Amino acid sequence: MRILLVEDDERISRDVAKALRAAGYVVDIVANGEEAWFLGDTENFAAVILDLGLPGLDGLAVLERWREQGRRMPVLALSARGSWSERVAGIDAGADDYLPKPFQPEELLARLRSVIRRSAGHASSVTRNGALSLDERSMTIKVDDNTVELTAIEYRLVAYLLHRRGQVVPQSDLAEHVYGHDQQSSNAVEVLIGRVRKKLGAQAIETRRGFGYLMPDLDR
Repeated sequence: MRILLVEDDERISRDVAKALRAAGYVVDIVANGEEAWFLGDTENFAAVILDLGLPGLDGLAVLERWREQGRRMPVLALSARGSWSERVAGIDAGADDYLPKPFQPEELLARLRSVIRRSAGHASSVTRNGALSLDERSMTIKVDDNTVELTAIEYRLVAYLLHRRGQVVPQSDLAEHVYGHDQQSSNAVEVLIGRVRKKLGAQAIETRRGFGYLMPDLDR
């Protein structure tokens, strides 16, 4: 899944990005409010990690603009100022959760997983779809309780399609969340889909010609 990280502290940004990538996320990083607002308004992200204490256009203003424009991606707000009034302001502006600095990467990842799950209507860290299950904490995927060995890219593909199950995902959207800014041909996505089908079963992912790919929702 593709995450937008908005943080002007270079050390924090570097450490958080490292933790996110190790957890299987694709990360876009910006350090100022204007660029953050533009990307959040024009690009598709599974979630945003947003520092409220940005120079220039601050994080609260960015968040308020996004919500006014109808952008509904989940936002985890960060701030070095941990007063209750700022937490209230962040939540009122549209943040889905709030994490004061300093924090442990493990807590940030747990809160990020939580806001993404809630945005999709899921409560547990283990997501199930028929015989398929994905455990976000251990980054494991099972079919009929048997662990399936996947590469990092294959895992990101399955995680995103499972997050969007029952919806047709355009090939371009899927490529962004799997590869990030690395340019990939449509053939590369098709080859990746083929590899995953061999591991999960041919019916796990459907192709909708001219539209994209669909993981059927088997629990409806």
